[in-house]
Amino acid sequence: MRRIAIPLVGLMLLLAGCGRGTSRHDARGVVRDVHREYQQVVIEHEDIPGLMPAMTMNFDVPDLALLDSLEPGQQVDFVVEFTGKSYRVVAATLLAEAGGPGSGRLAGVADLRTPAPDFELTDQSGRAVTLSSLRGRNVLLDFVYTRCPGPCPILTSSHVSLQRSLAPAVREKTWFVSVTLDPARDTPEALRAYASARGADFSDWWFVTGPPDRVEAVVERFGVGSVVQPNGDIDHLVATFLIDAEGRIARRYIGLDHDVEELRRDLERLGAG
Repeated sequence: MRRIAIPLVGLMLLLAGCGRGTSRHDARGVVRDVHREYQQVVIEHEDIPGLMPAMTMNFDVPDLALLDSLEPGQQVDFVVEFTGKSYRVVAATLLAEAGGPGSGRLAGVADLRTPAPDFELTDQSGRAVTLSSLRGRNVLLDFVYTRCPGPCPILTSSHVSLQRSLAPAVREKTWFVSVTLDPARDTPEALRAYASARGADFSDWWFVTGPPDRVEAVVERFGVGSVVQPNGDIDHLVATFLIDAEGRIARRYIGLDHDVEELRRDLERLGAG
C-alpha cells in the first residue's frame, strides 16, 4: 500500500464514463478517520482497479450502522459505489483490528459559527479579492484545482447548477468563491478557462489564486489540507463552506453527497435570517 508522508484526506478520481450509471468496486485499505455527523470515513487504500490509484481520501457512508462498525486503524476490505456524483462505501469486511492511529483530519475542519478565515488572493481577471470585502452577502466557498481528474469538476458543475437555480432575491444575497489548491499552475487565465468550460457566471463568482505560501495558509486555516503526489494529483479534503453575511461559518458540507436542492434551501433560509 502506498503511504503518504502526512496523513491527509485524498482527492477522489473520476471514473471515465461516469454518466453511465452506478458502478461498484472492491477495495482494500486502512481506516484513518471516521466522522458520524458528516457520515464520512477516511481510508488509505490500495489501487482500486478501474476507479482510482492508491491514495488517502474521504468517502461518504450512507449506512450509519456500517459507519459505526468502522474505527481508525482497522484494516478492511470494502466496496465503493460510484454514482457519477459521489463515492460511497456501502460494505466493509474487517481484516485486522485497529493497529495504529487515525489521521484526525475531519476534526480539523474550520468550526461552525466561528469567523471564516480572511484572505487576500487574485481572481480569474487578475483583480485582488478579500473574503472580508464580500461581507453583506452569504458566501459559498469551496476548494478545487483545474487539473483535477474527478471531484473538482463534479463539485464546480454542481455549484453552477445551484447558481443558475437560485431565485433572483436569493442570488442577490449570495457570492460564490472557489480557492485553488494548485497555485503554482492555476493562473488567473487557467482558472477562467476551467470555470468558463463549466458555465460559471463570473458576475458573482470568484475563482482565486495567489502566491503558494498565501494559498497554503488559506487551505490550512480552513482545515482542508493538501499534498501534491508525484503524478501531480493533489490529496485534500473535499469540503464546501457556507459563510453568512457577517462572515461566520454557518454550514459545512463534507464530501460530494449533498445536492443542489439542499444547498438552495440552506441559502434561502440563511438569506431569510
